[in-house]
Amino acid sequence: MISAMEVGSPLGRITRLWRYPVKSLRPEALQRATVVNDGLAGDRQRALIVSNRQHARYGKPYRGKEHHLLHTTDNVGEARRWGSARGVVLETRDGGPFFDAAPVSILIDTWLVQAEHITGMPLDPQRFRPNLFVRADASFVATEGELIGATLEAGSVRLRVRAPIERCVTITYDVETGTPMPQVLSELARKRATTLGVYCDVLRAGTLGLGDSLNRLPDVAELRPRHDSA
Repeated sequence: MISAMEVGSPLGRITRLWRYPVKSLRPEALQRATVVNDGLAGDRQRALIVSNRQHARYGKPYRGKEHHLLHTTDNVGEARRWGSARGVVLETRDGGPFFDAAPVSILIDTWLVQAEHITGMPLDPQRFRPNLFVRADASFVATEGELIGATLEAGSVRLRVRAPIERCVTITYDVETGTPMPQVLSELARKRATTLGVYCDVLRAGTLGLGDSLNRLPDVAELRPRHDSA
């Protein structure tokens, strides 16, 4: 017999799946992924670290915030040359993951459509660099804030929603050309508190893939038996 906890309520299905082998560089599209406690296996395991002692980000990853073209390449040598052209010396460092906040990020298409309406332009989901891009179920209406603390399940993986993702200047860069469109961020700030998508922690490692259903599991309190007060 399948319990209510195992069934859950559908949010949608995974239609795109990405990992980012080098932080801030171009992603790798996946069919399936192994998810461990610190995120998708192979995700953000390397980073370009600033080695100029006089630089404000000395010892820290060089990110899209610092260079608008980083997201357009997966070539580490090319990225280092771009940094060098700006006087930034970069070294490649292994031993990640190198995350900003949490190990897994999710973007649901209804949220992206809202952002497109706000900005008045089509938006590639890759601007927002999610791990999971989900096509929403017809019944899905939740905002990011309403999912905080929710337990989600896809494949054999369980996640806990930590927080909405607060966006920065990197979402203004075209994913192919790096051309900036400042209105993407300014309109998102004006109408959506600069947030789009959610960060998640891993509760149970496993595997997931394209076509898998993403379900919200009932809270523990919802599963407790209820008794009449009489």
